[in-house]
Amino acid sequence: MSQQHSAIAPALNPAKAKRSDWWRDAVIYQVYPRSFADSNGDGMGDLEGVRARLPYLRDLGVDAVWLSPFYASPQADAGYDVADYRAVDPMFGNLLDADALIRDAHGLGLRIIVDLVPNHSSDQHEWFKRALAEGPGSPSRDRYHFRPGKGENGELPPNDWESIFGGPAWTRVADGEWYLHLFAPEQPDFNWEHPAVGDEFRSILRFWLDMGVDGFRIDVAHGLVKAEGLPDLGGADQLKLLGNDVMPFFDQDGVHEVYRQWRHVLDEYAGERIFVAEAWTPTVERTANYVRPDELHQAFNFQYLSTDWDAKELRAVIDRTLEAMRPVGAPATWVLSNHDVTRHATRFANPPGLGTQIRTAGDRELGLRRARAATLLMLALPGSAYVYQGEELGLPDVVDLPDEVRQDPAYFRGAGQDGFRDGCRVPIPWTREGSSYGFGPGGSWLPQPASWGGLSVEAQTGVAGSTLELYRSALRVRREQADLGAGDAVEWLRAPEGVLAFRRGEFVCVANTSGESVTTPAHGRVLLASGELTEADGEAKLPADTTVWWTTA
Repeated sequence: MSQQHSAIAPALNPAKAKRSDWWRDAVIYQVYPRSFADSNGDGMGDLEGVRARLPYLRDLGVDAVWLSPFYASPQADAGYDVADYRAVDPMFGNLLDADALIRDAHGLGLRIIVDLVPNHSSDQHEWFKRALAEGPGSPSRDRYHFRPGKGENGELPPNDWESIFGGPAWTRVADGEWYLHLFAPEQPDFNWEHPAVGDEFRSILRFWLDMGVDGFRIDVAHGLVKAEGLPDLGGADQLKLLGNDVMPFFDQDGVHEVYRQWRHVLDEYAGERIFVAEAWTPTVERTANYVRPDELHQAFNFQYLSTDWDAKELRAVIDRTLEAMRPVGAPATWVLSNHDVTRHATRFANPPGLGTQIRTAGDRELGLRRARAATLLMLALPGSAYVYQGEELGLPDVVDLPDEVRQDPAYFRGAGQDGFRDGCRVPIPWTREGSSYGFGPGGSWLPQPASWGGLSVEAQTGVAGSTLELYRSALRVRREQADLGAGDAVEWLRAPEGVLAFRRGEFVCVANTSGESVTTPAHGRVLLASGELTEADGEAKLPADTTVWWTTA
């Protein structure tokens, strides 16, 4: 029996849109603005392009839209180097465009979450330019981490920290002092011990809250506060520490006081605005510290994103996540792709254990089948889910971009990150044909593969079994089923090796990761399946890499 649903999702439930705890089971769609939709034909996506496509997101069935940075920026790190937190970069439009986008989204029942980058600014930020101009000992320098160097003439960095992008985390300026940058040299770190920094960011929060945004995704939420005295690592391996211990520049306990102050600001506003932390921590238990009742609302679950398509590993991370979030009363979050990692349709097309940065296409048919199954598993789990633009089309990473067209700033640094994030940032296709497959009236800032037209929204809309219609159906069913969405536990059911099976009230999810067909009990009426399945005599035969939803009602 083939189970397919192709109806386009209706407008969001008005009752849910008004709920004060909407974020506990929200499906949040990440828009990478430069790659979503281009309104003016310059090849770069913009806010007006996003605004024009909001009805598509409403019909997809998501609850909120998270916009990656669109602030004024020299683009040394694709907008994560902010020169002015209260201005829109001209490549994306202006503040009037942002205001119109927020208003239109609210009119469609969608909420808007914007990125906030508080760990560092651009080196073109007015504060940093003033710090350089005023020189050593000036009050302006105290807003960043300026230090004299070591060595006879101060020729060595102040400590042995390394940048996440490779090389020393310090750059020397003309007067001989050094400044700290945990990322690119164009991204100097703020000194969060200085009261002016906290005052400024509380003001920035209010600026965007007054404009009507519904929340903030906090970039490098774990990095604001550094260990007192900026101590040396003493030869310890940074990457190993990131996985097993707290580093002196990440996940310091002092960061939580910052977020308690921010929560007071947010709670001044009606409508249950939210904070979402991008917090890389050694354990999911430490991640839970960020979402205590008086701090942030959600934190990205990077442990889940990094897990292979393997039943045993998935169950372990699901259990550990739910157990960690339960004591603090926060919802778990689940995510499979974003703008910094290889799309999961490509990750799952390759052998396990390669991590989240993969440069080979692998078996694309296998990858798509697993990606579809993984999506239904993710959307069945208790809590909130994140969808990265284009994953609803089953887009693979574009792993074969020629070197001469690459744009990822990290690619040109020659150290640290490999700089292959362009593959997940290629502009998404809307139509079967055209110079940019409907992305805009001109070309696109990164070239799209010839196969993009067949994966477009136009090509998949209304087509039974397409990945787009699977997402639309899944989000519709998720809203309709009372046992889906918010919650803090699952009831695991007995299942064959390589199969995950759990119950949530009258809802049952079974995911087959085993690589071969399996037979399981049929748990009632099939709601949705990621692939073909057959049922007979109370049993169901699930093909390899397939997830099915049942209801026992």
